[in-house]
Amino acid sequence: MATLKELAEYTGFSITTISRVLNNDPTMNVSDTTRSVILEAAGKLHYRTSRAASRSRAGRGRQLKIGLAEMLSPLEQLEDPYYMYLKNYSLQHFADAGCAVIPLIWDQSAYLPSSSEKLDGILAIGIFSDAQTNSLASLSSSVIFLDSAPDELRFDSVVLNFQLGVEQAVDYLIAHGHREIGFLGPCRKLDQKKRPAPEVRREFFIQSMKERALFRSEYMRDASPMTSAASRKYLTQRLAQGGPMPTAILAANEEAAIGAAGALRSSGLSIPKDLSIISFNDTPLSALTDPPLTSISSHVDAMSATAIHMLLQRISGQAPEIPLKVMVPPTLIVRESVRTF
Repeated sequence: MATLKELAEYTGFSITTISRVLNNDPTMNVSDTTRSVILEAAGKLHYRTSRAASRSRAGRGRQLKIGLAEMLSPLEQLEDPYYMYLKNYSLQHFADAGCAVIPLIWDQSAYLPSSSEKLDGILAIGIFSDAQTNSLASLSSSVIFLDSAPDELRFDSVVLNFQLGVEQAVDYLIAHGHREIGFLGPCRKLDQKKRPAPEVRREFFIQSMKERALFRSEYMRDASPMTSAASRKYLTQRLAQGGPMPTAILAANEEAAIGAAGALRSSGLSIPKDLSIISFNDTPLSALTDPPLTSISSHVDAMSATAIHMLLQRISGQAPEIPLKVMVPPTLIVRESVRTF
């Protein structure tokens, strides 16, 4: 967990400026750029105000009521733990800030709060349709989207820079001698407004490989949905069929990578001896696999912390009039799933 001094060294701003921005000082007048840089750094470096201070501030007035809308149900989150981690980190940050969180339930045509109390703001995690987005806006004027940006002209948002993550993975594999590199994940997925569209990680991978004159379409593995079971079934079938195999693959998420590892084991192969793998997300699952996965970290804690900071500033009237979009840079976490040629 970072200190104010470390945030000051990282951003170049004074401790006083950082403290006043993070604590929503009503007398503070800073530019949108300065505010965005400080919020992003606070999330990335895992800065948290103390529980005592947060409760003290909350005690000066009524407790804020925050609506929570989720793309996935709790059962669906078991198949895609990334969203479970986003939610749990968000709940922790809200607790630190002394906020009450009220689940929002989608009832076919509208979101319904599980409480009759008026909402001060809403955190929406995941991807939502236009109808869902408009329903959320009808419940509160302060809405922020985490892991999507459905309408940058209307709402604040915090998203991951997928393009940078893909380039980090590709460059790392190339630096370790790989030239035959494939992708494992779906061809299509829902876009920012829950419409079918080309999967963004796949599209950035194709672009990155073409720019390096290394793209080979036969190494693109269409595994959908992004679950370990689907990935394992698909790759097992491809291995049985034979044909050219890449020396390394970039998996769209950890579940796809875990499924690939199972398919390789079933075929008498192993990671990274027979196939190197890099995955996206880097939740705790990545460190628990055998071997531990080299992964592109989405910084789920930092993303959540940044979103909560931005939402609280919006509620307090300290955010700029225009919506803000923070794009969090990912980080390559090196473990044991990539071999060197």
